[in-house]
Amino acid sequence: MAVTKQVPQVEDDKSLKKRNEELERELRKSQEREERMKAELQKTFERLRVAEEAEERLCSQLGELEAEAVDQARSDHARILSLMNQLSQAQRLLQSAAVSLPLEFAAK
Repeated sequence: MAVTKQVPQVEDDKSLKKRNEELERELRKSQEREERMKAELQKTFERLRVAEEAEERLCSQLGELEAEAVDQARSDHARILSLMNQLSQAQRLLQSAAVSLPLEFAAK
């Protein structure tokens, strides 16, 4: 009887050993996948950090450009007002000169 008990026990041991090896292989594969995913996550995190820094720089540059545009618009507006005043003065001068011309010069 001892022999028949030994054979199933040996087969169980072999089966358990084989199953244990399979589980260890699956565990190694799982750990490798986990490491690859960690590395990919780290790369993604680094790309995100770079993108956020670039966004901050772009926002800063945009703010500077907007300030420059406002300054330029104010300068242009002041120049337009100055030119309008000069034109108005020139028109008044021409009108006053035309009124004061004698009729004989105005007819020519």
